[in-house]
Amino acid sequence: MPKDVQTVTIKSGESDKTREINDLNDRNERGEGAASGALDTVPKLLLHNARALSGRTAMREKDLGIWQTWSWKDVEREVFLFALGLDRLGLGPGDTVAIIGDNRPRLYWTFVAAQSLGAIPVPIYQDSVAKEMAFVLAHAEVKFAVVEDQEQVDKLLSIADELPALKEIIYDDPRGLKDYDHTHLHSFEHVQQTGAQLSRDDANLYRWWRERIAAGKGSDTSVILYTSGTTGNPKGVVLSHDNIVISARNGNKFDNLGPDEEMIAYLPMAWVGDHIFSYGQSYTAGFCVSCPESPETAQEDRREIGPTYFFAPPRVFENMLTAITVRMEDAGRLKRKMFDYFMAVARRVGEDILDGKPVPFGERLRYWLGNLLVYAPLRNRMGFTRLRVAYTAGEAIGPEIFRFYRSLGINLKQLYGMTEASVYITIQPDGEIYPDTVGVPGPGVEIRIAENGEVLFRSPGVFQEYFKNPEATRETKTPDGWVHTGDAGLIDSRGHLKIIDRAKDVGRLRNGALFAPKYIENKLKFYPNIKEAVAFGDGRDYCTVMLNIDLVAVGNWAERNNIAYASYQELAAHPEVYAMLERHVDEVNRSLAGEENMAASQIRRFLILHKELDADDGELTRTQKVRRRFIAERYAPLIEALYDGSTHCRIATEVTFEDGRKGIIEGDVRIVDMQVYPVAEFKQAAE
Repeated sequence: MPKDVQTVTIKSGESDKTREINDLNDRNERGEGAASGALDTVPKLLLHNARALSGRTAMREKDLGIWQTWSWKDVEREVFLFALGLDRLGLGPGDTVAIIGDNRPRLYWTFVAAQSLGAIPVPIYQDSVAKEMAFVLAHAEVKFAVVEDQEQVDKLLSIADELPALKEIIYDDPRGLKDYDHTHLHSFEHVQQTGAQLSRDDANLYRWWRERIAAGKGSDTSVILYTSGTTGNPKGVVLSHDNIVISARNGNKFDNLGPDEEMIAYLPMAWVGDHIFSYGQSYTAGFCVSCPESPETAQEDRREIGPTYFFAPPRVFENMLTAITVRMEDAGRLKRKMFDYFMAVARRVGEDILDGKPVPFGERLRYWLGNLLVYAPLRNRMGFTRLRVAYTAGEAIGPEIFRFYRSLGINLKQLYGMTEASVYITIQPDGEIYPDTVGVPGPGVEIRIAENGEVLFRSPGVFQEYFKNPEATRETKTPDGWVHTGDAGLIDSRGHLKIIDRAKDVGRLRNGALFAPKYIENKLKFYPNIKEAVAFGDGRDYCTVMLNIDLVAVGNWAERNNIAYASYQELAAHPEVYAMLERHVDEVNRSLAGEENMAASQIRRFLILHKELDADDGELTRTQKVRRRFIAERYAPLIEALYDGSTHCRIATEVTFEDGRKGIIEGDVRIVDMQVYPVAEFKQAAE
C-alpha cells in the first residue's frame, strides 16, 4: 500500500443502496462476486446464453430502414462459422486482431470469435487517420484486421508497408471493393462460408470449438484497448476476461439489469465504455443491443428502439440540450412561454419527484401537467420514453446540464471510471445523486486519496498491464494493485467522491488561489452557444479562456437575426457573437464570485478561436477530450496576447481536411476584457 495515502471508507447505514454496495463489496472480498468458474470468459457466456436465452433477441441492426434481428442462438451460429473461417486463414492463440468501424453486429461478433480461438481483439477508433492507426497496428503487432468498409480498407492499404505483421484484411461491406486484389483481402461473408463448408465436412468441429472455449480462463487476455493519448502516443491497456466479466456483472447487479433491457450501441467500439456497456454487460445480463443504421441516424433510431439503459459522454447530452434550445428559439411565442413556465416547475421539484421525496400537492399537479405537455414529449423526442437508467462519464458534466435532464424525469447518473479500471470506480446510487459528486465506490472497489489529492483505486477491474510498456505500468500500478488515476479529488461528508480536475491540470494562480480549469470550462459549456472552452491561469496573475462557438446554435441564432456569414471563422469574429459570449462569461464570473474556492478564478479576458478544435488537428482526442498541453503549444501567441494586454492577435494555423490535405487558416482574433466581481480576500491553504 502506498505510504502517502489516507484510507477512505463508506459509512455503513447511510442508505439502503449503500448497504447493498457494502454487501456486494463483502461478497467480492470473499470471492462470491467473481465470475463463476463455468462462465469466466465472454465466449463461455455466449454458449450459455445460446442455451438459456436461445430464442431471445441478442442483437439488432437497422439496414435500409428495416431492423434485422438475431437471437442468442443465431449469434452463436454466426460466431462459430466466422471463428472456423478465421482459424482456416491462420488466426491462432495470442494473435492480435484489429477491429475498425462503426457499431455493426459483425464487428461485435468478431470480438467473441477471436476470443474463442485465444486471439486478442484490438479495436481502433474508426475516425482515426491512417497515420494514427499505424502506431496502434504496429505496436500491437496486428496480424488480422476486420473492418467495416472500403474507407477502412483504403487506410490499411495506404500504410501496409509499415505493418509487416498484418497478413489478412476482412471487410463487412463489399461496396467499392470488387476490383481490389483479394489475395489477402476477404469479405466477412466469404470467411463465414468457408467456416460453413468446414462444418459440413467435419461434424466434430462444433465440439472442437466448444472444447477450445472451455479451455479458456478468466485470467486470459480478453482485449487490448488503447487510451486516447492526451499527452503522447496511446498506451495499450490489457484487460483480462475476469476484468470484463466481473466488472460487467457488478454493474448489472448495481442497477438490476437483466435480459429485458434494451440498449443502443452508437459510441466508438474502441472506447472502454462501449466495450463494457454494449459488450460485457450484454453478454453477462443477456440483454439486447441494437446498432443504428448510421451515426447520423442514431437519435431517430434510438426513438424507434426506446432503450431502457443508456450511456453517453457529456458531449452527447450537451449537444441534445443545444438542439432543444435551438428548437425552442424557433418555436412560437406561446410555446416558448409554456416551455419556460413548466421548465421552471421542473427545476423546482423535478429531481425531488424523481428521487421519491415529498413534494406539495400543488407542485405535483403542476409537474404532472408539465409532464403531459412538455417533459414527456421531450423525452420521446430524445428517445428516452422507456428509459430506466442513464449514465454519463468520461469527463465532468456541468451541474446545470445534469439537473436539466433529471428535472425532466430522466434517471441520469454519473459514474467515474477509466480504461484501466474496466470502467467502474464510483457509481451514484439511486436516492444519493448529487451533481457535484460522482458517487460512492462501486462493488469491489477500494478508494484512497493521496496526500497530494490524487485518487487511487483498487478493484476487480484493474488492468493487467500496459502492452509492451513495463515502465508506464510501474508508474501507474503499484505492486499491490493500487492504480494512480491522475485525477485530483476528495471524499465529502456523505462518503461520495468529488473530482476536482486532472491532478496535472489543477494549479494555482500567482497569488496562491486554486485554479481548476475543467470546473470553469464546464460552467461555460452549459451555454448552448459555447461548444468548447479552454481555460488558462496556472502560475499566472489571472484566468483567461479561449472559446469555440457551437456552429449549429450560433448559426441558427444568426439566421433568425438576419446575420449573413460565409464560414465558421466569419461568424466567430462577428461583433454580435462576441457580445453574446461576453454576456455568458459575465454570468460565469458572477457565479464564480459566490464560490469561496473558485472566486479568484474569475475570467479576466477571453477570445473566440478562429477555428473549431478538431481531433484531426491533434487538438482533441478521439473521445473529444481537450489535449491541453498541445493546445498551449499550438496557440502560444494567442495565450501570450491574453496576458500582455493586446486587444488583437494575428494567428495562422495548419489544419487537416477530411481528404487528408493540409491547409492554413488565418485570422485576426479579438481579445475582450471582462469585469470581475468583489470577493472575500483569499487565504492561502497554508494558513
